Amino acid sequence: ESAKWNQFHFHVNNNKSYKYFLGKTIINNWTDIPIITKKDLQIPLTDLMSSGYTTRNTFKNNTSGSSGIPFVFAKDKLAHAKTWALNIDRYSRHGIEYGISLQARFYGIPLNGYKYYKEKLKDVIASRIRFPVFNLSDNVLSEFVIKFKKYKFEYINGYTSSLVLFANYLIERRIVLKDICPTLKVCFPTSEMCSLQDRNIIEKGFGIKVVNEYGCAEMDILAFEDEDFDWILSNENVFFEIVDEQDKILKPGESGRIILTSLYNRAFPLIRYDIGDIGSIGGIKKNNSILISLVGRTNEFAILSNNRKVPALTFYYITKSILQDEIFVKELVIKQLTKSLFHFEYVANIDLTETTIIKVKDAMNLYLEPGLNLTFERKDFIERSKSGKLQQFYNMIIE
Repeated sequence: ESAKWNQFHFHVNNNKSYKYFLGKTIINNWTDIPIITKKDLQIPLTDLMSSGYTTRNTFKNNTSGSSGIPFVFAKDKLAHAKTWALNIDRYSRHGIEYGISLQARFYGIPLNGYKYYKEKLKDVIASRIRFPVFNLSDNVLSEFVIKFKKYKFEYINGYTSSLVLFANYLIERRIVLKDICPTLKVCFPTSEMCSLQDRNIIEKGFGIKVVNEYGCAEMDILAFEDEDFDWILSNENVFFEIVDEQDKILKPGESGRIILTSLYNRAFPLIRYDIGDIGSIGGIKKNNSILISLVGRTNEFAILSNNRKVPALTFYYITKSILQDEIFVKELVIKQLTKSLFHFEYVANIDLTETTIIKVKDAMNLYLEPGLNLTFERKDFIERSKSGKLQQFYNMIIE
């Protein structure tokens, strides 16, 4: 309680942009503080930084833009150190000593210039070997297998879609990764939603447990699964609220917008910040709250007739389950073009059969609404973002 109010008063007194954002709002209670959104933060970084902080004495980065609204942010050194202290604590709960245990890192990387060498240096310092995800052809994946035979990796960290694709490659060839790399302990998917089907595929292909994390670059790891697979919230660094569409605080267990306040970052005003995700909180475990549901980002919704919103994962789970059973689909992206038209792009060795297409259509009509139109396109590869991430749903309806 004192930390969140200290943050608020600090930014009111030391951050001109935040004071301007508040305007003439009278603050008597915490809920009187206006919620800040990503669009509010899309101004030059130097205009958003508090007095005494510059790009030289802070950690500077940018969000991935997966929400469609990227921005540049800064963290003061104490806040950045606390972020990493939290990371180290959460990893240690699963037998990983960060910076010492060898990591297999499935990420993107700048392809040239200063940033490339900076990332390579960070990999050395953090004890990790990078597996670039821009090209995941069978030839490249076979080279990945050779690396796992060569090095004593203790854990894997990377984009969910890339890990699933690699795991499927192993399953298809009846290889279990832990059999060829016995030192492996755990896999931490990140940056993309990891469904139950994804978890099962990764665990089958890798032969190790999967531990999910939920976070964002501008804040911290927000939740991390413990040994019981409960999502333990990062109350040490972040104050969490769940609100409805009218910004009213919801009761424990009720699902709504996730609102975050950084308890230590004085360089940048992340106070009552709407991250754009939907979820619910309930219960306490070892002095931390538990995230009991995470639906996804607010832009990850299909818009149906009568403007009904359906979480994108609803039909993603349906179709992925069917496609996994019927045919070996390596990757799948769904694009909503109109309220009734969905375009499926997939990577597979053969075209979907008419029987499979009918099953997908029937499931979509059942779980979403009748009369939806679906189109299917088999591709050799699916384009990723510059970072190497694969967005699995695109709402492309033009208002």
